[in-house]
Amino acid sequence: MTDPNPRTAEASGLYTYSSRPRAVACQRRRHRDSILQPVEEPMSYGNIMYDRRVIRGNTYALPTGQVPGQPDPLELQRQQQARRRALARKRAQEQLKPRTPEPVEGRKHVDIQTELYLEEIADRIVEVDMECQTDAFLDRPPTPLFIPAKTGKDVATQILGGELFDSDLEVKPMLEVLVGKTIEQSLLEVMEEEELANLRARQYAYEEIRNVELAEVQRLEEQERRHREEKERRKKQQWEIVHKRNETLQKISALIFARQYLANLLPSVFDKLRNSGFFYDPIERDIEVGFLPWLMNEVEKSMEHSMVGRTVLDMLIRDVVERRINDYEHKEAMPPGQKTNVINGPNTVTDPSVTTLHTQKPVLDRVSSQPAPSQERKPVEEGGHLMAE
Repeated sequence: MTDPNPRTAEASGLYTYSSRPRAVACQRRRHRDSILQPVEEPMSYGNIMYDRRVIRGNTYALPTGQVPGQPDPLELQRQQQARRRALARKRAQEQLKPRTPEPVEGRKHVDIQTELYLEEIADRIVEVDMECQTDAFLDRPPTPLFIPAKTGKDVATQILGGELFDSDLEVKPMLEVLVGKTIEQSLLEVMEEEELANLRARQYAYEEIRNVELAEVQRLEEQERRHREEKERRKKQQWEIVHKRNETLQKISALIFARQYLANLLPSVFDKLRNSGFFYDPIERDIEVGFLPWLMNEVEKSMEHSMVGRTVLDMLIRDVVERRINDYEHKEAMPPGQKTNVINGPNTVTDPSVTTLHTQKPVLDRVSSQPAPSQERKPVEEGGHLMAE
């Protein structure tokens, strides 16, 4: 069944089905202006096999369900609830929008222009009065200066006194609003300061409690650390005691073993060392090391002095003997008369042996000042007798 006029069918309240082919609308929205071209509602399509309006079963039986074409009460109730929710949402959005306060008594809100440049607001048609009158023939006036034409329009507005607002009626509500807002803001600031003070007090109390708890935690940690250190120290001390005890036991056992082992070995070793000269008498060793070398040095010095004295004495004796021999030979070679003159004359020559003896006497004195044995002085005395003779 097909009805060419769907509106007539809707008005009659009968169900109609149209099988006219239609193009499926694109589900993707295009970027269009919603004001110039409103968005069309998407069409709903369904399977008629699951449509409740299609009667199934015996076609001769009476319909037990709802008559097709009548609205479903549940669907109507659901639509009404949706409309109520939409109205409530719209009303809430309108209340949340910022609005100006309500006008005072005797006044109402009027839309005025608040743009930067003033423009004439008029709904009436602009009327212009023009008139024209010919003038008498006049002389040609001077050529005026060239002034470019204006590109804009000159607009003027005249405002009379009391036309815009009445000061007594307009200033009072503004002052009331300003004073009220100022007092409200002051109260809010005072309440905020009180709240901040309370928060600071609570924070200070909480910080004190936290500091006390932290101090207690630190004290407990320090106590635990001291206990742990004391435990470690005690363990180390006990370990040292056990180690020393074991070491002492080992030393004692080693000492006992060494004594038993060296009991028969020490006497023989000492005897061998004593026989080898490692053990000596300190007095005897002092004499051998300290006294005997000094004595030998002194004896060597004395022998050197005696040898020097003997050598000097031999040289003196040889010199004296050679001089006497020379004198005797000289006397033997001279005539007898000259011998007497030479001996008794004023120019008598002294005995060279005496001069030599006196000259060498200081040397003998220096040599004899050194300590020498008696047997060393004996040759000197004999030499003295010889020189005297």
